[in-house]
Amino acid sequence: MTTGLDVFDTTLQQTNLWLKDLMQRLGTEDRRLAYRVLSRTLHAVRDRIGPANAVHLGAQLPMLVRGFYYEGWHMAGTPTRERLTEDFLEHVNCHVLRGLRLDPEKAVRAVFEVMCDKLDPGEIEKVIRVFPPELRNLWPGSRAPVRRERGTAPAQYL
Repeated sequence: MTTGLDVFDTTLQQTNLWLKDLMQRLGTEDRRLAYRVLSRTLHAVRDRIGPANAVHLGAQLPMLVRGFYYEGWHMAGTPTRERLTEDFLEHVNCHVLRGLRLDPEKAVRAVFEVMCDKLDPGEIEKVIRVFPPELRNLWPGSRAPVRRERGTAPAQYL
């Protein structure tokens, strides 16, 4: 099915590729579940990295993904304060996975792997550096940033 508008057809195709990749990583055929995991994990990332960084990340996403990335965003409540892995996973879990037989850590790691595969590596590096050190462990090891010197600020998108 096509819409007749290249921009819509392209973003629909890109979004379907993201979902297909995520479904494969999660080991599910449930497209709705993959959408929920992707959407909620992107919301948790968006809320954790602060408004300026969130806007820069949003600009990298396919148009349709960008739409649900920004859905319901309240900038005043960001960045959130999760510094520990279990707190971040609970942030995702309480809105998406509660009652489902899906490990929240596996789900978040799968989304982060898709992001690393689909987005510019330099942009991913910037996002990772904004995360607290413990949360960086959720990202694929091949994209882990170089440790910064003590006393320096985390990388910003500016």
